[in-house]
Amino acid sequence: MSNAELDLQALIKKAEAQEDFPEVPLDEFTPPTYEEWKQACIELLKGAPFEKKLFTKTYEGITFSPMYFHGDTEPIQPTKSFPGMGDYLRGVEANGYVNAPWGIAQACDETLPEENNELLKREIEKGSTVYNVKVDCATRKGKDARECEHIGKHGCSVTTLGDVETLLKDLKLDKYPLYVYAGESALPLLALIVAAVKKNGGDVTKLKGVIGANPIAEYVANGWLVQDLDKLFDEAAVVAKWAVKNSPAVKTVFVKSNVFSNGGANDIQEVAYTLATGVAYLRALLDRGLTIDQAASQIMFGFSMGANFFMQIAKLRAIRPIWAQIVKAFGGNEESQKIHIHGRPAKFFKTVYDPYVNLLRDTTQLFSGVVGGVDSFENSTFDEPVRKGDEFSRRIARNMQIILQEEFGLLQPIDPAGGSWAVETLTKQIKEKIWAEFQVIEGKGGIVAALKEGYPQEQIAAVLAARFKAAETRKDRIVGNNMYPNMTEERIDPRPESQAENMKARKAAIEAFLANVDAKDALAAVKVDDVDSVIAAAEKGATIAEIRKALGTAEVAEIKNISAHRWSERFEALREKTENFKAKTGDNVKIFLANMGPIPQHKARADFTTGFLQVGAFQVLGNNGFPTVDEAAQAAKESGADAVVICSTDATYPEIVPALAPKLHEVLPNATVYLAGTAPAELVETYKQAGIDDYINVRANCYKVIQALQQKKGME
Repeated sequence: MSNAELDLQALIKKAEAQEDFPEVPLDEFTPPTYEEWKQACIELLKGAPFEKKLFTKTYEGITFSPMYFHGDTEPIQPTKSFPGMGDYLRGVEANGYVNAPWGIAQACDETLPEENNELLKREIEKGSTVYNVKVDCATRKGKDARECEHIGKHGCSVTTLGDVETLLKDLKLDKYPLYVYAGESALPLLALIVAAVKKNGGDVTKLKGVIGANPIAEYVANGWLVQDLDKLFDEAAVVAKWAVKNSPAVKTVFVKSNVFSNGGANDIQEVAYTLATGVAYLRALLDRGLTIDQAASQIMFGFSMGANFFMQIAKLRAIRPIWAQIVKAFGGNEESQKIHIHGRPAKFFKTVYDPYVNLLRDTTQLFSGVVGGVDSFENSTFDEPVRKGDEFSRRIARNMQIILQEEFGLLQPIDPAGGSWAVETLTKQIKEKIWAEFQVIEGKGGIVAALKEGYPQEQIAAVLAARFKAAETRKDRIVGNNMYPNMTEERIDPRPESQAENMKARKAAIEAFLANVDAKDALAAVKVDDVDSVIAAAEKGATIAEIRKALGTAEVAEIKNISAHRWSERFEALREKTENFKAKTGDNVKIFLANMGPIPQHKARADFTTGFLQVGAFQVLGNNGFPTVDEAAQAAKESGADAVVICSTDATYPEIVPALAPKLHEVLPNATVYLAGTAPAELVETYKQAGIDDYINVRANCYKVIQALQQKKGME
């Protein structure tokens, strides 16, 4: 045993032997008042405005305070509220995750059913607790894979009963929940799944999870539907009635918020519009004969976790009492008032460049979801914006959840944010704002009427524009994109799938299955109000497209859709433009730094400028500085640069700029000349007359500066 270990053991024994520890008086420390603390901050800020620097405004119209106090939040503390009771703000289960951990629902999206089946089984073997099947866009639209230009987009291609049998082969559906987002209608997919389970001797009554539709979200995402919305509501109602009777642990409406969050919505908009969508389904089901308790039991919600950590926690805590209040207003019992929340990281905040930073984003979003109280979570892979995940990226995503459960001990605390002065304040603020926006939608006649009017689309577009503006000026910092770009980065392989090979495999599988199938009579007997007739058609071998056709299709009036975006997409497009130009021509935008004086004099601004312009993947030519303007001008001439940035200090600029800027224009007539920093108001005109074309500083619009340089270079 080493001396260090012996010393440690001696210290431990001494501590154990000492029963009473002396009290440590703190009389010498006088607790500061808030005003004293504020004054100390103002002095440290050296003239910068206190309110601007230490109070953070959010896109939700909520301002984060630098400090929260017990006295201010005492009236809203949940001292008489307990988890699993009351309005469920603190969680729908009294014991939180202690007996029932949140479900680990990693998405499985391989194109071919046989490959996705293997992935589903491997996920469970490695720690997932939910079979989360993602079907492709064609399947969600009820299309035959053989008639599609693109199969496997965002998920697994499913056309026949044989496909579903292959997909579900050897899955333990009586043990693990099955999650399937079905798109506009759950009926075709549910019929195929039930038929496959029955054919393989499974017990449909033991199925659990969700095989859920969300036609309103599909309507606004695409701008159109395959069937009239009222008729899709009819289908939702008959499916819900069938499930209540035959598979009571299966939900058939999956209200996902991603159509709003992917459009750039703030958290208030995302939740208000999603809850309003849930209310539309409640009304539709009630109008078609279900009780409120039956209707509420059929709905599962999916919410996106955004980039603002504490806001996500507050958002989830606010959602539960609002939905409980809504269901209670309809007459629902306490059990029906419990909401099931499925979470996943918001795709809006993922980036293509420096994608490994997505691991950090996923971690914080997962953590906020768990602290906020999700019932299940699908942690996206870091390469999601580029390709479908592989073994490595899926493993990392899944293990994040397992680590939080097994190593971080997050199964133990119940409502860990409860009582936090900051979180309780934010919960109250966001809950009030969500409710107010929800009432606006109700005042317009509900979410469908509001979408037809274009109101949610306009509101979300305004926030998206604000987000893009903040990214342009780098107020919102997107690591690896508009800030801190990695100039040595090698793009990850997108591994594009061969559509020809996929189509060949799918056609072979579909046609082999259909070779001995005759479902004409069964299809002729299909009735929209009879789920068993649809299941019978599926059992006879009807394809998903044939079922969809038998149920009916219609021309539906188009509405303004909400397109999916990512906050980094515009900067990614700029960088990709430079990379493509460089690959095609071997040339690039060259930026010469006219660093004046010794290194300490110019380094700070030279470093800032370098990072600023490398956002566009430009070639920035640095140096250790020049003692004279003539030497700087000569070096700039030899560089043949497209732009020059003068870097020094405010104190030296009045002497340097009038002398250097004209020389730079003389030796490089076509170059743009920038000044790093800002000019005092009294010198703006002087610098302009000397030849300063623009400025590079913390308030400059990075996007527009890069875009202008690309256009001048001739990049298309």
